[in-house]
Amino acid sequence: MKVFKKILIVLGIIIAIPLIVALFVRKDYAVEESIVINKPKYEVFDYIKHLKNQDNFSKWATMDPNMKKTYRGTDGTVGFVSAWESDNENVGAGEQEILKITEGERMDFELRFLKPFESTQVAYMTTETVSENKTKVKWGFSGKMSYPMNLMMLFMDFEEMIGDDFQVGLKKLKTNLEKKHGTRSIFN
Repeated sequence: MKVFKKILIVLGIIIAIPLIVALFVRKDYAVEESIVINKPKYEVFDYIKHLKNQDNFSKWATMDPNMKKTYRGTDGTVGFVSAWESDNENVGAGEQEILKITEGERMDFELRFLKPFESTQVAYMTTETVSENKTKVKWGFSGKMSYPMNLMMLFMDFEEMIGDDFQVGLKKLKTNLEKKHGTRSIFN
């Protein structure tokens, strides 16, 4: 009986230590990346405010070519919802909704992940004039990991991981928008 009691105490300590550590680990995170695109601000903003255009530059949109996509509302306006569903565990299922548009400046949207885990983050894209034909685009989001899941923040660099994906998307956005010729309209 004494051995069983000692085993229970050791197991209790093993379980308690990570839970105690998680009390002191930050829960909030924020990621923001930027790039300068050689196009006028109005042209860049008119492109990025349409969520369907993310299919042309977002790394996540290209991870599963068989991803099922659905849309509700009018793209480029507040309330538009773009949803996705994939069997690929790195893509999962979720939706994003345009929450606010400050014309020519900023678009705020909410990302609602449903699978493989449930979470909600607020994201945004902004445009800033660098010169007449140069625009700085910032893409970012922030969120919160609830206790005790915030313990994962100790083992993964969430900001770097997501930041790298943002950079891939921003570079592709730059390439797409700076193409001089093409028959396909860049606006949906």
